[in-house]
Amino acid sequence: MRYPVCDLAQTQASSSETDMQTISDSEISSRGLAALEKMLDNGPVHVIKDDRLAYVVLTEAEYSRLKTRRPSSAGNRPGVWDVLLGTPATGLPRRSRESIDADISAERDAWQDR
Repeated sequence: MRYPVCDLAQTQASSSETDMQTISDSEISSRGLAALEKMLDNGPVHVIKDDRLAYVVLTEAEYSRLKTRRPSSAGNRPGVWDVLLGTPATGLPRRSRESIDADISAERDAWQDR
């Protein structure tokens, strides 16, 4: 799927009309971070590389907000940011290697029965 790559002027004019701001990696290479700075005032910027969404650039403030936000419905499950940042989940029991190996072995045995 090809994604439309907007130039800076077009993105500023239509930022309220679209949910996603995009810029190509080649434009960032040629113009540097200046290509992103004004776009970031309107929210996250998606970077297109080889006609695919490759990266999302956030401001430090937005990153901090997402990092500290905890969904109330998650219960004891780790959040996405916990997994991505490698922070340990609180409230989850630590499992031994033997326990994990036993569960994997049982799962594989179930595959053979089908």
